[in-house]
Amino acid sequence: MSQYFEIHPDNPQQRLIQQAVTILRKGGVIAYPTDSAYALGCCVGEKKAVERIKRIRNLDDKHNFTLMCADLSDLSTYAKVDNTVFRMLKNATPGPYTFILNATSEVPRLLLHPKRRTIGLRVPDHVLTRALLDELGTAMMSVTLIMPDEDLPLSDADVIRERLGKLVDLVIDGGACSIEPTSVINLCTGVPEITREGRGDLAAFGG
Repeated sequence: MSQYFEIHPDNPQQRLIQQAVTILRKGGVIAYPTDSAYALGCCVGEKKAVERIKRIRNLDDKHNFTLMCADLSDLSTYAKVDNTVFRMLKNATPGPYTFILNATSEVPRLLLHPKRRTIGLRVPDHVLTRALLDELGTAMMSVTLIMPDEDLPLSDADVIRERLGKLVDLVIDGGACSIEPTSVINLCTGVPEITREGRGDLAAFGG
């Protein structure tokens, strides 16, 4: 069975955050809350962990994984953006948005869309999630926790533990999450294209 941590969403216990990051650094897969829905996460470049997430979600190689970042400080490592796109990102983060961007050569191949060389990037507005990312010190690979053949993400940590207790290394109970996913905005051409309407105000992107 996986470990199960109850972490306060607004005042996360640092000891538990550190233990969660230790699990990630050892190649673990975690289920954790965000500002939109619960998600599955692992360290960037952990191929076995990525494959485990793909099996849980029944994902093919065309699915874009998201880089979950504490802020935009590592943006240039993973994505190619001009000043206009950077300003859009700065104005919209942190928030419930996933941005599709042109990837740099630093992004591991297993995280890329095989034909388009793009990457999803997200800076969540969630205290617990950002505490994890701050302690980790780098981006985390992430996908929304929607099970195969289901339309809505899982939103209750007890249910996640019951269903995924043998498939992940840690379930973080940070309270109830929304079941509405992030809005997805493609910025690869520099002109915002809304590819999925979800949480967040889309007026700045033409929505």
